[in-house]
Amino acid sequence: MAGTQPGEGRRSTAPEVWGRVPPRNKNFTGRQELLEKLRAGMTAEARGQVTVVIPQVLPHALHGLGGVGKTQMAVEYAYRYRGEYDLVWWISADQRVLIRSSLASLAPHLGLPDAAAIGVEDAANAALDALRRGKPYDRWLLIFDNADEPEEILDIIPNGPGHVLITSRNHRWEDVVEAVPVDVFAREESVAFLSKRIRRAIAPEDADRLAEQLGDLPLALEQAGALQAETGMPVDEYIELLNKHTSQLLDEGKPTEYPISMTAAWNLSVSRLSERRPEAVDLLRCCAFFGPEPIPRDVFSQRGTGLSPGLAELLDNPIKLSRSMGELGRFALARIDPGSRTIQVHRLIQALVRDELDPEERATHLADVHHLLTGLDLGNPDESVNWGRYGGVLAHVVPSRLQESQDARVRDFALSLARYLFMSSDGYAQEFVNLFIHQWEKDSGPDDPHVLRAYREQGNILRQLGRYNEVYELNQKTLAKMRRVGTPDDELLLLVSGIGGDLRARGDFAAALEHDEDSVRRHAAAFGPGDHRTLRAKNNLGLDYCLTSRFEQARELHENTLLEIRDTKSGAATIVGCWNALARAVRLNGDYAEACDIGEEVLAYGLEYLGGEHPMYLYTAKDLSIAWRRLGELDKALEMSTDVHGRYVRRYGLDHPDTLASAMSLANVQRNNGQEQEGLELATDTVNRYPRVYGTNHPYYLTCQGNLALLYRTCQEPAKARELNEETLHSIEQRLGRNHHYYLTVATNLASDLAALGQYEAAVERGRDTHRRLVELVGENHPMALACAANLSIDLKRLGTPEAVEEGALLREDTRSRYAQRLGLEHPDAAAFLAERHLDLDFDPPPI
Repeated sequence: MAGTQPGEGRRSTAPEVWGRVPPRNKNFTGRQELLEKLRAGMTAEARGQVTVVIPQVLPHALHGLGGVGKTQMAVEYAYRYRGEYDLVWWISADQRVLIRSSLASLAPHLGLPDAAAIGVEDAANAALDALRRGKPYDRWLLIFDNADEPEEILDIIPNGPGHVLITSRNHRWEDVVEAVPVDVFAREESVAFLSKRIRRAIAPEDADRLAEQLGDLPLALEQAGALQAETGMPVDEYIELLNKHTSQLLDEGKPTEYPISMTAAWNLSVSRLSERRPEAVDLLRCCAFFGPEPIPRDVFSQRGTGLSPGLAELLDNPIKLSRSMGELGRFALARIDPGSRTIQVHRLIQALVRDELDPEERATHLADVHHLLTGLDLGNPDESVNWGRYGGVLAHVVPSRLQESQDARVRDFALSLARYLFMSSDGYAQEFVNLFIHQWEKDSGPDDPHVLRAYREQGNILRQLGRYNEVYELNQKTLAKMRRVGTPDDELLLLVSGIGGDLRARGDFAAALEHDEDSVRRHAAAFGPGDHRTLRAKNNLGLDYCLTSRFEQARELHENTLLEIRDTKSGAATIVGCWNALARAVRLNGDYAEACDIGEEVLAYGLEYLGGEHPMYLYTAKDLSIAWRRLGELDKALEMSTDVHGRYVRRYGLDHPDTLASAMSLANVQRNNGQEQEGLELATDTVNRYPRVYGTNHPYYLTCQGNLALLYRTCQEPAKARELNEETLHSIEQRLGRNHHYYLTVATNLASDLAALGQYEAAVERGRDTHRRLVELVGENHPMALACAANLSIDLKRLGTPEAVEEGALLREDTRSRYAQRLGLEHPDAAAFLAERHLDLDFDPPPI
């Protein structure tokens, strides 16, 4: 870092958070007036805007042509005034996906979960929210470098107490925010810059002539200064050669979109570099086809097999490679950052390099870039520990036109990137996979194997977004195509495994069960019974067992699956999913204390390996809150449910199926905690939203109506509860039959509605039928059967006939004994039973 500059901040300490800011240019010269103007605008109170706490400063934009030094000025501003900020963060803004990724990387520095834990989108949103609130830092500076279109970032500029600095070539920013135009150097700045850049003394008149020739363009001056510093070339000779190259360029009529002085200076630098170290030019040409963001050094640490001859020879010689990189840095053709182990080429230099090549040469270098990217060992995209490596190359996908490659290895790599974006819940996932589907279909047709695999990934992404109807239609079409073209089983079954979830999302539980039983058989035949893919298919089958009231089978299957999947190479997310599925099956069997023990253990594991907002962690937290509620730990359940629901709302919005499920669970615990009115309001809103996702005939929607009816009764509206429960019970019977636990849940509550209305004869009739069916389904000692028996014993007593009273007394004694054995008489259900209060059964929608 350079020494103190005029106008530096009053504090000598660096910001507590200093992220991704490029190294300071030790040759930075001039711009004093612009920097002061920029600083004055930053610290002035914005006209026409008032905030609650402190005045807010409008974002500022530096705009101008390429090569005038916008980025360098932003870098200098960051260093010069760093003492005024507690946080300074640099964001490459030329690709939308990079913006979110950069903001997500800021999250841990604000005390928030990182992208590996909660996904890029949520980590970015959390960071923006913290900046808006000024917690934990209210003196912050965000720099958005090379933001092209205002519309792409205006919605993510945090409206908070800090400062925002934007660099852009787009003059439309002038209509949006306060703008500071940046022109070429003033002549005295050019002379001062060259005097500092060239190690040997240069006469002011020579510097003046050189600046004249280069049009005072900072990037061109940097090129000229670097060349002269490296070669010791006299100014007269440089100007003569520059004029020669300029005339040649003008004669050829190119390239009008770039400053001619920059083009000539670059041309001359490359010409001399070619004489001195020609292999460095090969490296530069390769770098020109990556993105303008830093390129990981590991990209070039591969053997040269399969590359163009010149680049292959260079990569096979580490000494030559290191010297070539050093030469690119010395000639100011690339920025080498040893700290981050990256190499970066200015976008204008990249464009000039590409324009000098014929189409065949461009194709060769693009192929080299694709080969280098796919040669990186990024690891399993399902594993969060590898997401940082995937994110490091994502910036180079679109600039390198990866989607245009028809190489199978490249397409496999692209699909791994799509998988990474899906697993990390990145909001860019859908756009990314659509880009490749569009190009691959155009190039290879809709039945190409990679196109079909891309559609499979698109289905996963849409399912994660809760767009179940679209997923079902897409996967059915994809499956039909795969079968028609003879897709191998190992590929076909990966799609088959997900279709059970599509059927569950449609409420076709029996069809999902039949499908997944067949899927398990096919997976076992294709991969073996202990393969991780077979075990995931078994886990899906366990979900079907739970949804078709086969709780004991589900528990046994999930327990065996978890034991086996731990021995495979499955990642933490898969393990958490299987482990929590076991906890859920244990709870559905009525073993609440055991479910809590398992849930607490898997929650701790998920927090350690996935983070506190990973989707699998949130499933586990929601299920644990339900288990706590069933066990009677209502304070813990309410706290957890409230937190999980808030996280789902922030992550997915109000209408996502996981948000709806968490809202219904929260409404249930609010009812148990004496917050009946709050629960009624939340349940009403949730039930109204459910048809948008599932329609009005889905079992989840219908059983949630039963929850709403239950809240009507607890809010002293038993007649309204009875009416809704009777309507709901009829619909569930049509969909699932009378012996499903959803039907029996609502039937138990309907009997209580009748009792609340004084209709004890009808309540007893309903109670007897329901109790008999529950005993047959889940056994006499299951808490559902005990609750129904408890209610029935009360209703028999209140019916008042001698036979009923006697029957009720016998049932009461038997139920008391079973409660003591199963839950203990201290359990809230047992206490309500002993106090002769009706027990209620509610429903918590599980994941599909």
